[in-house]
Amino acid sequence: MHPFGAVLRALSHRDARIFFTASLTSWTGLWMHRIAVMWLAWQLTGSAFWVGLVAFSDLAPAVIFSPVAGAVADRMDRVKLTMIAQSVIAAEAFCTAMLTASGHISIVPLICFELIGGIAASFAQPARQAMMPGLVPVSDLPAAVACNSLCYNVARFLGPGIAGPMIAAWGVVPVILCNVAAYLAATLTLPLVRVDPQHIRGHAPEASLWAETKEGLRYAAGHPGIGPIFLFAGISAILLRGIQEVLPPFVERLFHQGAGGLALLTASIGVGALIGGLWVASRGRIVGTTRIAVLAVGVQAVVALAFVATGFFPLAILCGALYGACASAHGISVQTLAQSAALTRMRGRTLSLWGLITRACPAMGAVVIGATGEVFGMRWPTVVAACLGLLVTGWGVTRMRGWARQLENPT
Repeated sequence: MHPFGAVLRALSHRDARIFFTASLTSWTGLWMHRIAVMWLAWQLTGSAFWVGLVAFSDLAPAVIFSPVAGAVADRMDRVKLTMIAQSVIAAEAFCTAMLTASGHISIVPLICFELIGGIAASFAQPARQAMMPGLVPVSDLPAAVACNSLCYNVARFLGPGIAGPMIAAWGVVPVILCNVAAYLAATLTLPLVRVDPQHIRGHAPEASLWAETKEGLRYAAGHPGIGPIFLFAGISAILLRGIQEVLPPFVERLFHQGAGGLALLTASIGVGALIGGLWVASRGRIVGTTRIAVLAVGVQAVVALAFVATGFFPLAILCGALYGACASAHGISVQTLAQSAALTRMRGRTLSLWGLITRACPAMGAVVIGATGEVFGMRWPTVVAACLGLLVTGWGVTRMRGWARQLENPT
């Protein structure tokens, strides 16, 4: 059996190839943009709190808009909704780049632009991902789910890995403009994708938008597998994912490095994410995925402890690679489980809640680490968060067999 057989099966379909290429491009651009604006916020303020607040501004809109966006994605033309949302993201990034290039950027307009982008991303995420089952035959859906998850989670760490060296060489404006180009490319290629008509829209409106939003929340929370694994993922994201959102203060204060150090650290995270993501996606089976989702968090917590144990930068580079691998493996696993277990008519709303977790929870963690880092330094808040992450992992280990029965064998 080919080691990457699952990925190759998903990519054997023409529409899936276009879709996944565009997804990887846009998501990589998005994460390049995010590391650029984090560095820009650090340059403007020199405050870990403000860096965390900028991250919060991009990610926090998911708390309000993601559940509603999932309901919209289940009742509206998903292709049109995705194109509109992605165009807004491109426009917001272009305005940020132009204001920065002109020298008129400040922290307040930067936060406003990030809020706009965060709202648009909350709508794009469930609409785009809910189309994916309409791109491949049912027999190849698990492979496609894994490949889709791989694209997102690898881009989440590969983007900063590319952005770091670019910032060190040319500053933040070219990086932000790459995001503009990436989202324009993804938007313009979407009409080329032939989506099965039954997956372009989840269902005709059956009730009010608010009623369908509440139905989605009840479904996910009440599902014996999706609800608990989402809770586990959300808590672990608050505790551990905030580190990635406020890297500049770590790089400068803890390791006494500049933009070049940020480039090396983010590149190491990207390489680790690529390796970890390819390993999970190449498995080609869902059995054992719950175990990976849980144990990866425990390893990530240990890595976070090692990351801040000393000021030795080569150790930080190694920890960055392991951190990226664990986070990618965890994210791919949880998304694969949720997308496979969710009912077709509820998929948009389920994935919107996963989008809420991956965006809002790291934002909360970033604000907490940034704020406490101003008072206690960056090391001790990270140690506390990592220790709590180990406790959460222990809770997950005691329950993962029951979760697996519900998620790995959906009826």
